[in-house]
Amino acid sequence: MRPAHEALIVIDVQNDFCPGGALAVAGGDMIVPGINALMAEFGAVILTQDWHPANHASFAQNHPGAAPFSLTEMPYGPQVLWPTHCVIGSTGAAFHPALDTARADLVLRKGFRPAIDSYSAFFENDHRTPTGLHGYLQDRGIRQLVLSGLATDYCVAYSALDAARLGYAVEVRMDLCRAIDLEGSLATMRARMTDAGITLRD
Repeated sequence: MRPAHEALIVIDVQNDFCPGGALAVAGGDMIVPGINALMAEFGAVILTQDWHPANHASFAQNHPGAAPFSLTEMPYGPQVLWPTHCVIGSTGAAFHPALDTARADLVLRKGFRPAIDSYSAFFENDHRTPTGLHGYLQDRGIRQLVLSGLATDYCVAYSALDAARLGYAVEVRMDLCRAIDLEGSLATMRARMTDAGITLRD
């Protein structure tokens, strides 16, 4: 068992990000058995869940004429316009059925504010609006984090970068993540995580 000051954060292992889902990540379901096994090492396990209203500003369908995966400018900066995914209460928003959700101490839902996306488990995409995760971890005395889940180059990477910025020691289990890799985004985010002092374990 890991020390009490370490936690496992499992990012967005949801049906819409797995094969057959609305925003499927190749091999997204393949990481589930390894994540379930890893949970047994930790006294603290947190699951995050994308949780979007149907009118969410990051959905391409809510921008007439916009194509999925195109970029738009939001008040908080550039935003990828995604296919509609993880709509509140939908089957796509549910966790992958093989994920051991019973091990979760906390399920943190993010992206529920219609006007702003939330890649990171710690902050909305304005990098200022907190999700509450940092306070929870602080209250539990957690100082080291291991991250896994979907997708490596978006929600996992942004969560890891914010965690490092907040002072946590961070490891990303790259073997238990899968990437979208949109126009080189995986290499870009790998470099950013390495530069931030995050340990990448392949």
